Amino acid sequence: MSRRGNTRRWLERHASDPYVRQAQTQGYRSRASFKLLEINRRDRLLQAGATVVDLGAAPGGWSQVAVEQVGPRGRVVAVDLLDMAPMPGVEFIQGDFNDQAVLARLLERLPQGADLVMSDMAPNLTGVRAIDQPAALHLAELALDLATRVLKPDGALLVKCFEGAGSQDLRALFAQRFERVLVRKPAASRDRSREHYLIGRGMLPTND
Repeated sequence: MSRRGNTRRWLERHASDPYVRQAQTQGYRSRASFKLLEINRRDRLLQAGATVVDLGAAPGGWSQVAVEQVGPRGRVVAVDLLDMAPMPGVEFIQGDFNDQAVLARLLERLPQGADLVMSDMAPNLTGVRAIDQPAALHLAELALDLATRVLKPDGALLVKCFEGAGSQDLRALFAQRFERVLVRKPAASRDRSREHYLIGRGMLPTND
């Protein structure tokens, strides 16, 4: 099928997607909000007064949910390469958090650390699994590296992953860093998608 045909099919699926319609009705910026809402109902990652870091935040669907849950005593710090429209209660940093200057700005805002680091980041997909899968794993590993720097001992990490080559290795890496590792696939993740989410809870001490 041509690229134009693929685009048309995607637009048709998007327009008929019930989560897209729900997002529009309920005022969320993206359907991804419902993934976080479901995960949070089950795992209670977002607590009132918590400090949350949202990696790859644009357009802001996860940040919206986080702000609602942490309330006025909490903080949400969002980071993305893309610009994001301002959102009450969200401190936004535009840039690559792997860049030292951007990382320094982020760390300055977290003098007491974070209760939750969450990442819904995904690479720009090419459709070639041999390229896309390593790129997605790399983003998950970057989020894990950041979490080991900023999470409080009882904090948690939530990261998007894709089932495939290297995904078991990533889970093993999580198991080295956290007391508990959980796998979640919320209903808003499309059935045919390899997308799922890893949760790490309870930072383990390192030998560094």
